[in-house]
Amino acid sequence: MTPQSTFMVAAPIQAHREPELQRLLGQMNDAPGQADPRNALLPFASYPQLHVARFVILHDKTLSDLGAYGIVFPDAPVWLVFLGDCDGSAEDMLARFAGTAADGLRQIFAHCEVPPGPDLLDWMRRHSVMPAAQYVNWVGRTVQQIREEAALHEFLRNSLGREPHLLSQAPAAIRARLVEQARRGGPVLSPQLATPAAWRRERALWLTQTALVGLLLAPILLLCSPLLLWQLRRRERADPVIAPRPDPLHVVELAALEDYDVSNAFSAFGSVKPGRFRLWTLLLVFRMLEFSTRFIYTRGRLARVGTIHFARWVFLDNRRRLLFASNYDGSLDSYMDDFINKVAFGLNLVFSNGIGWPRTRFLLGGGAAREQEFKNYLRRHQLPTQVWYKAYPGLTAADLATNTQIREGLQRASMTDVEARRWLALI
Repeated sequence: MTPQSTFMVAAPIQAHREPELQRLLGQMNDAPGQADPRNALLPFASYPQLHVARFVILHDKTLSDLGAYGIVFPDAPVWLVFLGDCDGSAEDMLARFAGTAADGLRQIFAHCEVPPGPDLLDWMRRHSVMPAAQYVNWVGRTVQQIREEAALHEFLRNSLGREPHLLSQAPAAIRARLVEQARRGGPVLSPQLATPAAWRRERALWLTQTALVGLLLAPILLLCSPLLLWQLRRRERADPVIAPRPDPLHVVELAALEDYDVSNAFSAFGSVKPGRFRLWTLLLVFRMLEFSTRFIYTRGRLARVGTIHFARWVFLDNRRRLLFASNYDGSLDSYMDDFINKVAFGLNLVFSNGIGWPRTRFLLGGGAAREQEFKNYLRRHQLPTQVWYKAYPGLTAADLATNTQIREGLQRASMTDVEARRWLALI
């Protein structure tokens, strides 16, 4: 199995050069916000390990919300972020970018306060930011596998179309005929590679460290739980809710970048509530979230939500602000409804620690379940994603799962008629 990695390069932009940068990033697209896979600056399609990538400018329009706590952030930087998810090592991915697209990346990063020097790769390494938590829809499903399985599905569907008389036969006989056709003329299906030992070691080390920290903290948290719950509830009652209707022009700008494909990019940015209590709560929540995404939700679903391909939560500005970036299927409304109806409590665990979030009860209740306030909050904090690339347009996460099932069914030694009928229904 080849696991996925995530990379993110972030650097403050020179204030007077943001409009110029916007225009340059626009040249990378063949539709608003949608990358031309072979654009001259960074031809994403040249990197077969790359699942998704984006350039996004983090220009926070909600900084005035800090006034509700009597604080200001006058020198808050506007960030340029280049992030993505790839098969294999993120370090190798950055090295490939630096080795083959240095001129284009230099043009882009030249707008930053500290532009790259002679060594572009070293600059990107020094400006790399690791996520506090991340999610991969299906750990180990590579871009190559996705494309091969999509080609197999199309081949089998076309094969059935060319021989409609097959449909009168028993399901097992139909399957046997398709297996033979795929063997003789179907797309090549690459075998899975061995899982890197370094990845297994890192995973085991992370789990060991988390278990040790958990064992040390559990008695303290249990002993202090009445006080902690009182402190939490006191803050929940006092924290201001800041969720007015978003600016209509902002909504129009965002909508112009959406729904060109079955999937969309989502980028949101905002401030963490001040004080150690909220920060420590977030750090604990992210550790639990990272545990669940590493060891539990690795096969197609984040809790009950199956429409997210990749997601990450990243601290910036010395943990004063938080970026959430995801790649999801369907419209934004359906995405928001998915969370409201299925995992509102999960959103509350993280985002109730952000300034202005709809009022919660003991971290889990309320919040995202307050539908209109939640949707207003999300749109206010959402930012336009200037450039977004997806390696397999037209395919949803559900499509990827179906295609994997088709491949696995094709490679089985045999099937009963009942099993073959279910398998054929996937095609």
